[in-house]
Amino acid sequence: MLRNALGKTCRFLGYTVQYGCIAHCAFEYLGGIVVCSGPSMEPTIQNSDIVFSENLSRHFYCIRKGDIVIVKSPNDPKANICKRVIGLEGDKVCTSNPSDFLKSHSYVPKGHVWLEGDNLRNSTDSRCYGPVPYGLIRGRICFKIWPLNDFGFLRASPNSHRFLDD
Repeated sequence: MLRNALGKTCRFLGYTVQYGCIAHCAFEYLGGIVVCSGPSMEPTIQNSDIVFSENLSRHFYCIRKGDIVIVKSPNDPKANICKRVIGLEGDKVCTSNPSDFLKSHSYVPKGHVWLEGDNLRNSTDSRCYGPVPYGLIRGRICFKIWPLNDFGFLRASPNSHRFLDD
C-alpha cells in the first residue's frame, strides 16, 4: 500500500516537472499573453489592452524598425515596457522631442535599439534613457487580442516620419 502510494506520488511529481519544463520553454521561446498598461503607446495600444507577444524574433535577431517590442525597463529591471523600435544599430535617429525647435540626431550604437512610444508627448523612452541593449528585448508584439472589436494585427506607427532613412 505504501509502495503504491509512493509510486503514484513519484509519477505525479515526474509529470509535474515535465509539464513545468514544457510550459517554461513555451513561454520563454514561443511567446505569451501580455496586458499592457500606461498611455505611452496610445493610440495603437490602449491602457489594459491584451496582446500576444512572440519571442522567436529576439532569438533570431529578426527585430525590425516599426516593430512593437516588450523590453525589460532600463530604469527598473523588475518592470517590462512596451515601445516601438525606431532605430537599429547604426541607424541615425532623431533624439529630440517633437516640440523642440532645433532637432538633434545621433547614431544607435552596436548591439542597441532606439525605442519610442507612439504617444510622444506622454512616453518615457530612449529620448530619456538613451539606446537600449538588444539583450533587454523580451519579445515582439504580433497582434491585439482584447478588446475584441480591435482584434488583429497592430496598425502602423502614427510617427513613421521619425524613422529616418540615410
